[in-house]
Amino acid sequence: MPLYLGRFGYTPDAWARLIADPEDRTQAAREAVESLGGTLHGLWWTFGDCDGYWLGELPDNASAAAVTIAVAGSGSMRLNETHVLLTADELVEALKKAETVRFRPPGVP
Repeated sequence: MPLYLGRFGYTPDAWARLIADPEDRTQAAREAVESLGGTLHGLWWTFGDCDGYWLGELPDNASAAAVTIAVAGSGSMRLNETHVLLTADELVEALKKAETVRFRPPGVP
């Protein structure tokens, strides 16, 4: 199953709700990922331009996009990104395929 890394940031209103009623959001994230047949490996909080990261497996890109869209639709996020992670073997495969790609750079006839 593909592995995904998500970056998220709450809105000020979402933070205010969490301050008023503190809770561990790991179970909510786990339920979202598992509802589409995935597995959540963890949820971590950070300092900086985002509030946290999640790591999980989902069956496919459409499922990962669905989780991202559903969370965005809640209105509680100011930042909500999901990135597919490639294994070393997948990167090597991509590098080999890159050699066969026909691409014309801008301004080159």
